[in-house]
Amino acid sequence: MAAVQDSDPVAPRADARRRTALQGLVFLTAAGGLALTLLVFYPGYSTVDARYVYADAQAWRFGDWQSPMMAVLWRLVDPIAPGSSSMFLLTATLYWLGFGLLGLVAVRRVAWLGLMTPLLAFAPPAFFFVGMVWRDVLFGVVWLVAPVLALAAAERAARWRLLIQALALLLVALGVLLRPNAIFAAPFLAAYVVWPMRFDVRRMAIIFLPAVVLFYALVPLVYYGILDAQRQNPLHSILVFDLGGITHFSGENQFPVTWSADQTALLTSRCYDPVRWDSYWHVPPCPFVMQRLERPDDAVFGTPRLVAAWWKALSAHPLAYLSHRATFMWQFLARSNLVLPVWDWLDPASSYGHSRYFTPLVSLHDMLQPTLLFRPGLWLVLSMMIGALAWRTRSTPAGAFAVSVTASAIVYVMTFFAVGVAADFRYAYWCVLATLAGAVAAILARYERRADAQVIRR
Repeated sequence: MAAVQDSDPVAPRADARRRTALQGLVFLTAAGGLALTLLVFYPGYSTVDARYVYADAQAWRFGDWQSPMMAVLWRLVDPIAPGSSSMFLLTATLYWLGFGLLGLVAVRRVAWLGLMTPLLAFAPPAFFFVGMVWRDVLFGVVWLVAPVLALAAAERAARWRLLIQALALLLVALGVLLRPNAIFAAPFLAAYVVWPMRFDVRRMAIIFLPAVVLFYALVPLVYYGILDAQRQNPLHSILVFDLGGITHFSGENQFPVTWSADQTALLTSRCYDPVRWDSYWHVPPCPFVMQRLERPDDAVFGTPRLVAAWWKALSAHPLAYLSHRATFMWQFLARSNLVLPVWDWLDPASSYGHSRYFTPLVSLHDMLQPTLLFRPGLWLVLSMMIGALAWRTRSTPAGAFAVSVTASAIVYVMTFFAVGVAADFRYAYWCVLATLAGAVAAILARYERRADAQVIRR
């Protein structure tokens, strides 16, 4: 009597072919997304801040007002396509690498989720920024790729996994060098990169402060020790903004200088603008503030006098400080703010703003910019919800990914309560990317947990 076969040997080969075909579709979708990005945004838009960075890169002379690490990176990639194009190509490639690789990971377990992941990259808040050369955008895509690499390598052979984890850890560190206020958010990503199989609360609590200290030390080591960056005192812009805010809410001058009666009246009334600190710098009617603080014969900006004045104001008027910071955060999270620098494209001489591929996106921007979709508060709440939903699956690689990236995004956005000096939407860009990627991972973790439970029951 012939033996009965327990399994069909053709089935595994059919599954393998199907899996390969699905992975090919994900790859083609991501490649098509990159091609469309180049069509819409090329050669990329170099913002005002980016032009200063590029000038530093070309001169190989660095300041710390903008990230000198971005200048170094730009100098390295610039031979590919000089100018804004090189940084745009790097940003766009990292963006689609992140979503494409995440889709390839997801499609192995949940076909529809993997196929949808690269399409999710076209979501307006995320896609709108890919052509903008801003360090916040570069920071966001660098941090997107880092945990995705760790997730993709989580179940690989040890040799390859360690190499990929090392690369991902370098990307986390690069993000900190691009945005130093990310030092408090970085430990969540670093911990995931090193231990991608699960999110452990006790381990996170143990390593958090040492990791913050290490990332904090990394910034001056690279900025001043290796790159010899000029100290331009960017932190003092925070002090000026805070002193202006405390002056406004307390009704008393907190700056360590004497003003005229008219100037004092302006400082306690019209000068304060929670949208950005520029009102004290070059926006009428109050540029007199920075003009006085930077006066060559009696400079205050960049000196211990400003720091001492800040401490004194904070100690004397803590409620005014909290009112100022709460007002700023409400503006940042809940009100309509700058999304894209559209004023530069209104110039008839601007070829970028009149591109037939780009103008439809500008029209869509104009329609969506006032809506809730472009409020950082929405993405902060969504990150919290996704992290909470993924919490029960934190012992899986995908669940740990969702918890780690959303926790990182939440902490990063909240750091702006203390250090924010402008309420532009771009400062929440990492939160948008983390929310989208975290949602994919949270769904994937749920499916994996359900599949594993079915296997156990059998």
